[in-house]
Amino acid sequence: MSKKTFKNLISACVPVQIDNVDTDQIIPARFLKATSREGFGENLFRDWRYNSDNSLKTEFVMNSGKYFGRILVAGNNFGCGSSREHAAWAIVDAGFDVVVSSFFADIFRGNSLNNGLLPVQVSPAFLQEIFAAVNQDPKTELQVDLESQKITLLSNGHSEPFDINPYKKMCLINGFDDIDYILSLKDKVEAYEKSKEFNF
Repeated sequence: MSKKTFKNLISACVPVQIDNVDTDQIIPARFLKATSREGFGENLFRDWRYNSDNSLKTEFVMNSGKYFGRILVAGNNFGCGSSREHAAWAIVDAGFDVVVSSFFADIFRGNSLNNGLLPVQVSPAFLQEIFAAVNQDPKTELQVDLESQKITLLSNGHSEPFDINPYKKMCLINGFDDIDYILSLKDKVEAYEKSKEFNF
């Protein structure tokens, strides 16, 4: 298996309450020269996190020291703009397993699922409820249950279902990428081929 499995996650959140975040804001184009997936996390939201002298912008949420966890809660229309897969790489490399928004760009959604990052789309009202709870108490936790396709705000028990492509759901639960999935069928393929060997 090329990726870790995902079934159920309970975690605090990092709220990036900004709408229309494009992939160049997620990972600026000047950092796209590398070809491996490692190392992009340090440049996630680079221009929002760092000054020109590489010092931290303390006002940005990821630098405040208040918020932590494996769930990134983003504003509406997250991942718009160019189709760069590096945006998903950067989020995963920064330690996130889930990103929550009320709307994702289609290409970003696909790139996320292909790289072990679960995009959970919720209603605008529920997203604002999550933001309000997390802003009030940074220790607020969400539960993301992939098997039942449900996200729950644990502070009050409110929850919503979310959609996911059945094939991508299976891949995340088993830790498969597309090649792993094909390899998982090897025994069935070989058995089928063997059954046809003498059927001329």
